[in-house]
Amino acid sequence: MPLIKVNGINLNYEESGPSSGPPVLLVMGSGSGGRAWHLHQVPALTAAGYRVITFDNRGIPPTDECGEGFTIDDLVGDTAGLIEALGIGPCKLVGTSLGARVAQELMLARPGLIERAVLLATRGRADALRAALGRAEVELHDSGAQLPAAYEAAVQAMQNLSPRTLNDPEQVRDWLDVFELTRRSGPGHRAQLGLNSEQNRLAAYRDIAVPCLVVAFQDDLLTPPTLCREVAEAIPGASFDVVPDCGHYGYLERPEEVNKRVIEFFGTVN
Repeated sequence: MPLIKVNGINLNYEESGPSSGPPVLLVMGSGSGGRAWHLHQVPALTAAGYRVITFDNRGIPPTDECGEGFTIDDLVGDTAGLIEALGIGPCKLVGTSLGARVAQELMLARPGLIERAVLLATRGRADALRAALGRAEVELHDSGAQLPAAYEAAVQAMQNLSPRTLNDPEQVRDWLDVFELTRRSGPGHRAQLGLNSEQNRLAAYRDIAVPCLVVAFQDDLLTPPTLCREVAEAIPGASFDVVPDCGHYGYLERPEEVNKRVIEFFGTVN
């Protein structure tokens, strides 16, 4: 995966699919790298004829970690810079969780760069519980406490997966192994924790003019469908859908359902 200099940092990205295909940029959420898209979304989109670009947000090595801290605006600048450096604008875009919030702000700041967008597991504000969780995660990290990897993996599974998955012993074992092996740590992780803004952006989203599809995951504890629906209702003309039987990682739990919605919204490649 090549490194490219954008917005003052080294950003790690990867291209897949036909170079002549319409470009789709995939923006990952906090704590994960762009390779997570390659399990399911990249194969489906490239098979549909799209040129797909994934990248690691700042904070996720080998992209610069920027442990001194950064803001949503920095991530927006990184995404805009990548689109311009690769000459792919206006492009289609898929963002999940933090990546969807970046997409929302990008459509306000640089609407000419995005043709249409799919926003997965998103929100426009933090309710009382999610705001408290965000503050607690920062406080826990800054306390220096070292929690056992097995405990962190179990908590991550409960927060991000659906009851359907958690009731399957074999799937639970596999997911726990993955979470332990991909344990989140380091200065970049701390910097991303600081992005759990409690600011309400719903009123601003009324100015988004890019066609959008907002997709919620039925059993999502971190960004429940009620918060996703608020975003769809705020963006003029946005569509809204809910994928059943999946949690915050719905794009990994129910990839066929998610991919079908994305490709139908983007259209087929001639």
